Amino acid sequence: MSTYRAFEVTGSRRFRLVNREVTEPPPGHVRVRVHSCGVCHTDVLAADGLRADPAAPIVPGHEIVGVIDAIGDGVRGWHVGERVGAGYLGGHCWECEPCRRGDFVNCTDQPQLGTTADGGYAEVVHVRTSGLVRLPDGLSSTDAAPLLCAGLTTYKALQQVAARPGALVAVQGIGGLGHLGIQYAARLGYRVAAIARGTGKAELARRLGAGHYIDSTRQDPAEALRQLGGAAAIIATAASGASMSGLTAGLAPRGQLLVLGAAPDPISVGTAELIFGTRSITGSLTGSSIENEDNLAFILRHGIRPMTEVLPLSEAPKAYERMISGDARFRVVLDTAA
Repeated sequence: MSTYRAFEVTGSRRFRLVNREVTEPPPGHVRVRVHSCGVCHTDVLAADGLRADPAAPIVPGHEIVGVIDAIGDGVRGWHVGERVGAGYLGGHCWECEPCRRGDFVNCTDQPQLGTTADGGYAEVVHVRTSGLVRLPDGLSSTDAAPLLCAGLTTYKALQQVAARPGALVAVQGIGGLGHLGIQYAARLGYRVAAIARGTGKAELARRLGAGHYIDSTRQDPAEALRQLGGAAAIIATAASGASMSGLTAGLAPRGQLLVLGAAPDPISVGTAELIFGTRSITGSLTGSSIENEDNLAFILRHGIRPMTEVLPLSEAPKAYERMISGDARFRVVLDTAA
């Protein structure tokens, strides 16, 4: 192929299907023939123009699965034909201070696929090799794609929980992140309490591994968690600071509120709730490419899978609207190979 299809976006949700010329990957990069790409809430940065220059066209998408079909100069250890993935962080630089200290997630010279560099709403993408993830056999491309961001984000947050197996972990919000968070927490040996609005997701939460269900419209989630003995951690996935406010009162001593959902409004917390009990609130971003390989290995061992809705690349704008509406159950994936 001399050209490939891609969906560019400018301004706010102005999607345009274009044909681009296939080019050789830059030094240190590979060219990936995309098989699937997840549609993630973080795509709002590109699609809704929440970036430095929304007038410049960008291809959204950062939950990318495909096959290497060309290798740039200086690339070692990667081969044409390998099945690979890439997530939001498009590859650390190895040279900035965070990288030199081994903190690759906070690299200061790292592309953000689909936001500062072209992403996976396309048939072809270039990826820096430090951002590549080797995909194991046993995962379909459409299952693997959401796990490279949504899965890794919840997996890494739970790695920060300093609690014994059997401790109570709450997952607030049963959506794209939360339905995975429940599965991870249960497989890690925690007692899981799911927090959501209404009773509509109660049975699903139990099927995913939750032992307790808290309807936030009928009872105060913090009080419900205290009645269960207090949570060692609360994984907050709903994109609402207001819904996270007050949850710290449901933490056990030294409990952690781990914030994953990016919300437009702030979190309010009483200082006494943090001081008395030595509780904490922590943001959790994602993980490095090698940690993503750990994540996929854990998924395969424990049978964790996302719930997906699959659409062809040609329906990328519709897929984005489906995701942003909150109606999807629970991850939308573009099947580019189809």
